[in-house]
Amino acid sequence: MAAIFPNHPKGLPYLFFTEMWERFGYYLMIGIFLLYMIDTDMGGLEFPKKEASDIFGTFIALVYLTPFMGGLLADRVLGYRLSVTIGGILMGIGYMGLAIPGMSAFWFSLFLIIIGNGFFKPNISTLLGNLYNDSQYKPFKDAGYSIFYMGINIGAFVCNFFAAYLRNHYGWGYAFAAAGIGMLVGVAIFWLGNKHYAHADVKKEAKDTDNSVYKVLGSILLPAGIAGFLGWMIPGNIFGSDSTDAFLFATLPIIVFFLNIYIKAAPNEKQPISALLSIYIIVILFWAIFKQNGTALTVWAENYTNREISAAVLPVVEPLGMTQTLTNEQGTYPAYDKNFRTEKDVDGKVVTTTTTHPYFINAPEKLPPAGASVKLISTEIFQSINPFFVIVLTPLVVGFFAMLRRRKREPTTASKIGWGLLITSLSSLVMVAAVYVSQNGLVKGSAWWLIGAYGVVTIGELCLSPMGLSLVNKLAPARIAALMMGGWMLATSVGNKLSGVLASMWDSYDDKANFFWVNASLTLIAAAAMFILLRWLNRVMREHGA
Repeated sequence: MAAIFPNHPKGLPYLFFTEMWERFGYYLMIGIFLLYMIDTDMGGLEFPKKEASDIFGTFIALVYLTPFMGGLLADRVLGYRLSVTIGGILMGIGYMGLAIPGMSAFWFSLFLIIIGNGFFKPNISTLLGNLYNDSQYKPFKDAGYSIFYMGINIGAFVCNFFAAYLRNHYGWGYAFAAAGIGMLVGVAIFWLGNKHYAHADVKKEAKDTDNSVYKVLGSILLPAGIAGFLGWMIPGNIFGSDSTDAFLFATLPIIVFFLNIYIKAAPNEKQPISALLSIYIIVILFWAIFKQNGTALTVWAENYTNREISAAVLPVVEPLGMTQTLTNEQGTYPAYDKNFRTEKDVDGKVVTTTTTHPYFINAPEKLPPAGASVKLISTEIFQSINPFFVIVLTPLVVGFFAMLRRRKREPTTASKIGWGLLITSLSSLVMVAAVYVSQNGLVKGSAWWLIGAYGVVTIGELCLSPMGLSLVNKLAPARIAALMMGGWMLATSVGNKLSGVLASMWDSYDDKANFFWVNASLTLIAAAAMFILLRWLNRVMREHGA
């Protein structure tokens, strides 16, 4: 397999395919998670939409919060390979557990996935970075992370087609089981390449007791749990929901822990740690906008985008299970599930009114005749657009930077992150144009607007996300390398939760263009902050050989 990526370490292909299968399982589960929770007709959980959205946002936040502890345990106790293995197995069991009926299995499976991701995510990225510490591979580290990132998105692209086919033809359980099987395949591939990264799996010894596992468990994990409980119990909602309050309160002790690392660091470690902490704060806004693909952009795809499929396309998409069929029964609008019904108290009795399917709310003329059906592209398929662009554009982006490197004009890693933020803001402006063209939802917008927005944001993502992983590995002191990678995941976690908070405001905007103007403004602010700090960040990187 080493010949697949010449000039790169022999372990890269194994880590590439391991991550590809892990992301296949994760994004398959994420792609149908909300749909499963609100489903009322095919054996779903029948949650109200608001509750399901809150669970979704909290879940994607927590899966990026646990890497903080997973990185520390790998650094000090378990090592990277064992941590990756434990994480992969836990996630595989968790995905399969979602196929088991009952709420106990549901909550326990989510717990396993959250914990498993904490062990897996930071440590496979750190292990990859360690492979490039040899002088012969160091110049190719950014390219290595970009290749690795392409593996992530191959899995993310393919999985939605499997999810659509399995859930439409066999049921939710089969789709979740496929996610689990994919994860276990990834674990098997990881151990096939064991000999190629055994030398890069070196546990670190803490130079002081402040960063020991027991110190962190006692001074961080327990306070985080208490703070989260207090956030949940506070009367009313400070940040919109009890779960959001609990999550943000729980992160406070972890943030204090990272600040304490900086305060007590050796003089030669202070600058790189402070540089990383600054970048963590800035990229929170990137993730807050980028992760709306599962919320605001999915709502746009579901309700505001023309998803009808022509007869010429049906033979291709139906075998893949990509279609959603809506039938006009008895000459009435297709019934909503309970999440789209309104309940009113009339003379002491609850009266339920069933309204039209969201697809026809702003386009009643598209409703088929009585007894007829209309076929739409399944909404979750739109989530494959971003990984598709990553697969297509990664070689171009890597080649572009390679060309600049040969001409000695390649931007620094920090510069790439700044450009990534700026480009991300442009993707929100594409959606502003989509709102104007669709007359704020009065007419169905073309799917090309979503495709265009995803294409632009993917370029921003490729300039930022793999570069961020590379930068953490370059600047983090060796003794806390995985822990600082956990810090990157913490920033991602907070951004994920913020994305849910922003998306929850969707209905409060009468003019949806203003929603996307806010998104564009936030990423522009982040880009400006990054460019203001750029000279200092570049100096820190030069001084520390990054």
